[in-house]
Amino acid sequence: MSLPRSVAEILAEHVTFELEGIDRMYLNAYVPRLQHEKGVVHFFVLHRGKVVASSALMNPITKKFVADIEAFAKRHDVPLIRFQKGQRKDDVAKEYLAEFDDDEGVMFIGKAQEKCSLFRTVTRHNPETGKRYPALAPSTAIVNHYYFYCVDRDFGPFFLKYCSYFPYTPKLCFNGHEYLKRQLDKRGVAYEALDNGLLSCEDPKRAQQICDRLSPAKIEAFFRRWMRWLPYPFTHKDRQAGYAHQLSIWQAEFSLTQVLDRPVTGRIFFEEVIRENLDIGRPGQVQLIFDRRVSKRTPGRFRTRVITEGVIPSLHLDYKRTRIKQYHKEGRALRTETIINHTPDFGIGKLLHNLPALRRVGFSANRRLLGVQRVSHDCALGEDAFRQVTQPLVVDEQRVSALRFDDPRVQALLSALLLFVLLPRGFSNRDLRQYLAPLLGLDPGQLTQGKMTYDLRRLRLHRIIERIPKSHRYRLTPCGLRTALFMTRVYNRVLRPGLADVTPVAPASGSPLRSSFDKLDRAITHCCARAKLAA
Repeated sequence: MSLPRSVAEILAEHVTFELEGIDRMYLNAYVPRLQHEKGVVHFFVLHRGKVVASSALMNPITKKFVADIEAFAKRHDVPLIRFQKGQRKDDVAKEYLAEFDDDEGVMFIGKAQEKCSLFRTVTRHNPETGKRYPALAPSTAIVNHYYFYCVDRDFGPFFLKYCSYFPYTPKLCFNGHEYLKRQLDKRGVAYEALDNGLLSCEDPKRAQQICDRLSPAKIEAFFRRWMRWLPYPFTHKDRQAGYAHQLSIWQAEFSLTQVLDRPVTGRIFFEEVIRENLDIGRPGQVQLIFDRRVSKRTPGRFRTRVITEGVIPSLHLDYKRTRIKQYHKEGRALRTETIINHTPDFGIGKLLHNLPALRRVGFSANRRLLGVQRVSHDCALGEDAFRQVTQPLVVDEQRVSALRFDDPRVQALLSALLLFVLLPRGFSNRDLRQYLAPLLGLDPGQLTQGKMTYDLRRLRLHRIIERIPKSHRYRLTPCGLRTALFMTRVYNRVLRPGLADVTPVAPASGSPLRSSFDKLDRAITHCCARAKLAA
């Protein structure tokens, strides 16, 4: 079996199993009417009939809630432990899970002190009378949080974290791949597990359908069922009055797992991808992956990180508060994962019913990243296409000069185009001038609009770029992207290093260079032959 030579070949011919689904989801459950001071005052004064709203009224509710948790643990013989400082909660949960034999239930309850938002009673002054009066104000404090680590018959292992202080905001964390495994078990479909994913499945289509059908309604029903069984701080009367928790998306991970035929295939993929895509985190590149407009006013960091754990590298891309992580999972599968931490970054609300729209963003980002990597690495051109670009043409009775491969201005022009290659809105004459001038060693003011218009005309007639209808902006064509990548990379990676290798020092006047260029010619021929075989 021969080794794959390109990213496109790996993705097309060496993927034995593919699965797209939700990985981990972290949901925030909150009572909408208790998120501000007036709502809390309304709860105590108008709903519960108290004379004045005060943090002192919260203390009895808190004591009863904590007592209910301790009584629940004792009644069901559930261990109640305190997490130690620096202790990984997931490691503790794995130990309990290994010994848990029931199909469903609470494995243990963990207690930890963490920071949270709450309300305190403060003293304020009436601006007219000067009298002091108590009032509620938002604040923060470090209080006890209770982690219920459980196993659900449909969703598998999960945890529900409760803040022990008013308004008792819980957080729910579950894994979509664990949900998938439970559903496959119920249907009697055989599979081989891969950590929090699948390595193989006898019915891949059925597995993908289960992932696609993990809906907000199923997640909501799962949450409500456990809320009815576990200790709850609010009474039935409170819930009837509208003081019930709603789910919002705090963090969502959307993964694409592609199982490869051999471990070496994954290593080849990452060697090629990391070499070609260290600039993938630039704002211009990020725009294609997320299909979002990025400007100077866009907040957040745009960066690419290559992180190595042992000998396994991983690629990380940051966009605002969202990350894409790509790594070789257990040496068997390529995992591409988009982690969205703030849904408004994509113009999507936080409530759970927005999950379908968020799925489209996450899964599309994974596919787009792979598409960028595929085109970026496999950009070989045929001889006819190369000749069409590097020779003069007549298009609709208009003569257009050649884009000569060895012309420094042409190389600078193609390099500048790649800076904008992924802009959804395209680029203008002024945009291109701003980036082309430094590559030519000029000040942007020295590169006139007329010269730039001449270059844009050449690029357009050679079909490297096209005008966006009803605008003065341009965008790269698919062929133009491949051409620009091919010509700049051959020039920078073959021609210039080759010349430096065959002529390491400046030759004396009159020295024959024929043998040196013959060596370079053979090297280029060999490189092109390898590229042709890979294509």
